[in-house]
Amino acid sequence: MFFEFGIKDIVDILLVALILYYIYRLMKESRSLNVFMGILVFVVLWLVVSQVLQMRLLGSILDKFVSVGVIVLVVLFQDEIRKFLYNLGAHQRMKSFRRFLSLNDKKQDTEKLKQLIMPIVMSCMDMSRKKVGALIVIQRATPLDDIIATGERINAAISQRLIENLFFKNSPLHDGAMIIADHQIKAAGCILPVSHNLNIPKELGLRHRAALGITHESDSIAIVVSEETGGISVAIHSQFQLRLTAEKLESILTQELA
Repeated sequence: MFFEFGIKDIVDILLVALILYYIYRLMKESRSLNVFMGILVFVVLWLVVSQVLQMRLLGSILDKFVSVGVIVLVVLFQDEIRKFLYNLGAHQRMKSFRRFLSLNDKKQDTEKLKQLIMPIVMSCMDMSRKKVGALIVIQRATPLDDIIATGERINAAISQRLIENLFFKNSPLHDGAMIIADHQIKAAGCILPVSHNLNIPKELGLRHRAALGITHESDSIAIVVSEETGGISVAIHSQFQLRLTAEKLESILTQELA
C-alpha cells in the first residue's frame, strides 16, 4: 500500500527523533537509561501489534497498559519532566523575551548587580588564598525555599566580612552551603542534593558534587572554593568552570546575573 511522503512527514520524523534523543540524554544523566529503553521497546511492540499486525485482542490489552502507563510515567519521572520543562523555559530566547518584558532602570540594576557581585568575588579570593572551603549558591528564577529550610536563616545584607566569617573553619555553619537570594544572604549551613554523575573528576570533592547537584535541579549559580587547593569553581546548568581568577569570576557572574 503506497502513501504520499512529503516535507511535512520529514519534519514530523525529525521532530520525533529530536524528542527521543533529548529524552535519551535526560534518562542517561539521571541513570534511568535502562527504563527508557524498556519503555521504547514496549511502545514499538504496541505499534507493531495494534497498527501493523492489527491484532485486536492483544492490541486492546496493550492499549489499556499504555493509557495507565502515562500516569505511571509522570509519577516515576516527575523530576526529569520538571527539568525538561525548566530547560525549555530557560532557553536563551525565552530569557530574551523575559528581558524584553522587564521595565527596570538599567543603571539602577547595574549598581545593584555590582553590590551583589563584588563582596562575593572579594570573599572568594580571600578564602582561596587562605584555603578556606566555601559553597555559595545564588538563586535565580527557580525558588530555593526547600533548600533554605535545611539551614539557618540569616536574612542579612551581603558583605565580604560576613561571608568569610560564616565559612571560617571554626564556624558551626562552614560545612553547609550559603544561599543568596533577593540581594540578601538568606541562609547558611544548608544541605544540597549531591550529584551522582560518574563523569565528575575524582579530584573534586563533596562540595563540587553538591554544587553540580543544585545546578542540575535549578537555574542557580554555585560557587565553590576548594579547601584542599584553594581553587575557585563555578557550576552553571550542570557544567563546571574550574580554576577561575577574580576577573573571570566577576565576568561570569555579571554575564549570568545581568
